[in-house]
Amino acid sequence: MTDGPVRLRPLALSDAPAWRELKDRNRSWLARWEATVPPGDTSGRITFRQMVRRLRAEALAGRMLPFAIDYAEPPEAPEPDEGEDAAGGGPGRGRPRRAVHAAKPVHRLAGQLTVSSITWGSLRSANIGYWVDEACAGRGITPTAVALAVDHCFGPAGLHRVEVCIRPENAASLRVVHKLGFRPEGLRRAYLHIDGAWRDHESFALTTEDVPEGLLARWHVTLSSTRTTPGG
Repeated sequence: MTDGPVRLRPLALSDAPAWRELKDRNRSWLARWEATVPPGDTSGRITFRQMVRRLRAEALAGRMLPFAIDYAEPPEAPEPDEGEDAAGGGPGRGRPRRAVHAAKPVHRLAGQLTVSSITWGSLRSANIGYWVDEACAGRGITPTAVALAVDHCFGPAGLHRVEVCIRPENAASLRVVHKLGFRPEGLRRAYLHIDGAWRDHESFALTTEDVPEGLLARWHVTLSSTRTTPGG
């Protein structure tokens, strides 16, 4: 799933080097918002390979959709060949010009998005969690990725409701749901074990009735009204 420079795809074992580099470089940026092991839990830390295998098993069981968030940096404008005058004079005057093509954008791993706690039956609901490289923050990557995921959940996946739970102190993540028009549904006390303690979370949700046109389409309208481009 792609929109402009942002792409969602299944997380793969081959992502291990890039994933580890991102997590190491963003350790202090992410620490306050990442899940931790509650006291008494003896499961311990797992490797990237183990994590991907568990995510795949959950996906095959219909309980989770694990995605990598890729981002393509805008290519730099190509420079004219040496000896060619862009104004039509100078050393290259009178010689035919070779076409100069911009380099094709290359997508690189920029974060992770997981649709989890998928419940079927009469509920058909799920939770969305995400993180993104601090170096990529502020470019519209996360809202675009969430919009792509929500449209997939409400379309091919056949869900009816998605929820995002965010710590009240996480201003950057709160901006994402506000930009996308998620509906606030109140505070959940001591909801998740984050950064070493049970933390309160604000709950936000959307149902299919909220975005009949699709969330990505609505996000594009918001971007147009603020004269911003996806990923910008």
